[in-house]
Amino acid sequence: MNASGAPLGITLEEIGAAAALVRPVVAATPLYAWPKLRERTGASAWVKHENHTPTGAFKVRGGLVYIDRLVRCEPAARHVISATRGNHGQSIAFAAARAGIAATIYVPRGNSVDQNESMRGWGATVIEVGRDFDEAAEAAESACRDQRLHRIPSFHRDLVIGVSTYALELFGAAVDFDTVYVGIGMGSGICGLITVRDLLGRSTEIVGVSAQNAPASARSFAAGRAVPTDTALTFADGIATRRPDPVAVEVICRGASRIVEVTEDEIASAVRAYFDDTHQVVEGAGAAPLAALLKERVRMAGKSVALILSGGNIERARFLELLAGTTPEAR
Repeated sequence: MNASGAPLGITLEEIGAAAALVRPVVAATPLYAWPKLRERTGASAWVKHENHTPTGAFKVRGGLVYIDRLVRCEPAARHVISATRGNHGQSIAFAAARAGIAATIYVPRGNSVDQNESMRGWGATVIEVGRDFDEAAEAAESACRDQRLHRIPSFHRDLVIGVSTYALELFGAAVDFDTVYVGIGMGSGICGLITVRDLLGRSTEIVGVSAQNAPASARSFAAGRAVPTDTALTFADGIATRRPDPVAVEVICRGASRIVEVTEDEIASAVRAYFDDTHQVVEGAGAAPLAALLKERVRMAGKSVALILSGGNIERARFLELLAGTTPEAR
């Protein structure tokens, strides 16, 4: 364990080395305080634009670090398998292509066509199987055993180290944040924030955000242990998980102040708010932190708040549906 007691045992030196690896590929993403968001939320709302990366999401940082470690430690590994709803898969496909190794990505049936095409565009083979992410992950694990290939999980220490580089940028900014809101999928994003905050000795509170229709993270936080659910029916793909990682849950329980659950309508409203106030195209999971801040508007009035805009990968048909005032159904 490190000084903060975090079970991942990540050091500041490791994150610094990861930043040196990531920076030539992913420039430091912008951190903007948008005046119209300040008016809307009643807080000084700073947006960390992780939608401004080569894959349109923060996950690319983790993929680069994981694949770099893999090719150095296991040079015989020439083909990797993973499962995703999109952003994690893009990160693996992107990093694998740069390293000259093959990638096969499992996605659930009916997954975003745009995400699937993007992963194929980076050179990955995409296989659709299962009713949701968790069933696709089971299929990936089975294929990995059968083919004796290297499986990349959705939560791993190396992925967290890579993703932590955005937290290092955030806490290195000349802004003293009271609170950071961040969506929770499998947990690398929030765990990276907690890790860097603790290593730097900051007192910033970190608030996790989950979808009310995908409550595994919130239930796990309340129980103090990983609690799976039967469904995760949210259109916010990046936070649609049924089976939390136990290590991620431990980090979150130690380091998060609370978890805010947001409805599908609240997420949809936040997507529209981002477009109206910042002209950014934002996916559901990326808008969830803003939805949570709006839900806690009275509580956070006048405070300095960071919002992690984790990604902007939303297909045109769904985005147009949102702009028209409709809340999409989960796939």
